[in-house]
Amino acid sequence: MRLSVIVPVYNMAAEGRLRFCLDSLINQTISDYEILAVDDASTDNSLEILREYAGTYPEKVRVLAHEVNRRQGGAKNTGLKAATGEWIGFIDSDDWVTPDYYEKLLKRAEETGADMVGCDYNLVNSHTFEVGQVVRNNSAEQTGALDRERHGKLIMRSGSMVIKIYKRQVIVDNHLDFPEGIFYEDNCAGPVWSLYFTRFERVEEPLYYYYQHQTSTVHHVSEEKCRDRMRAAQLMLRQCRERGFLEEYYPEIQYRFTELYYAVTLFSYMLGCPHRKLSFVKELGRGIREAFPDFQDNTYYRQYTDPEEQRMIALQMRSDARFFYYYGLKLWVRRWRKRLGR
Repeated sequence: MRLSVIVPVYNMAAEGRLRFCLDSLINQTISDYEILAVDDASTDNSLEILREYAGTYPEKVRVLAHEVNRRQGGAKNTGLKAATGEWIGFIDSDDWVTPDYYEKLLKRAEETGADMVGCDYNLVNSHTFEVGQVVRNNSAEQTGALDRERHGKLIMRSGSMVIKIYKRQVIVDNHLDFPEGIFYEDNCAGPVWSLYFTRFERVEEPLYYYYQHQTSTVHHVSEEKCRDRMRAAQLMLRQCRERGFLEEYYPEIQYRFTELYYAVTLFSYMLGCPHRKLSFVKELGRGIREAFPDFQDNTYYRQYTDPEEQRMIALQMRSDARFFYYYGLKLWVRRWRKRLGR
């Protein structure tokens, strides 16, 4: 088997989302591949739709079903254990790909000897194959033979895992998998996985369609999701330490942890969480101080973190309460001015 495509599925039956995804996979221009659809204890009729496709396309579709929800990481792990393909791909069950998506990625791998290949993606809000807002996923500076410098860049910006294919033998040999039971599982797995691959190449086209809708994870901020992001960062750091990468890639891992565990979580929580709590902000500050007390001295932090965010973070490092109330007041003033049209 040349390729296994793993599709985690949870309650995607509405609005034809799951069918549109599956149709794009069924109609790929390659022939030697399997679709491993993993139903993660859906409460709608997603599993029935998957079984319908398996009955219609038994040579392509295999259905695996969880009795208990394990989130996307658990579904991906189930797919990995069942996969037989030389290559592994992932796709979110409300997204879709061009008919030649996997053909082009596999061709690029054959031409270059890469063991990891990616491309760019489109942001769209309807079921279409017209090119939408193109988002570049990874950069030219990260591609080629993966030396110390390129691996470091991938730790900091590993890019989306659904917009890549991976050589399965690398995954198997190094016991790579996903954290289960949390959102943002890719934020842990992406940086860790990237360190085991030897050559990364890209197809310079937006072949993947990322469907933006109101039930997407990114559209809703909650304390639970913030905590999952923190947990993903902690797991990433733990794996890097246990796998022997922390010393060699210390600045990059420190920056990625700071960004994921702390900075992104702090500002998304303050901006988007409807019922903010000072106790949570204190917990964030305490966590980053315990992990990396000198994080503000990190070269990448100084280079890539927005200057205003750096000022706000410095304020929190001096006083959690001052930051919490000052930043909250700033947001209130901004929204009040917006209402007044100023």
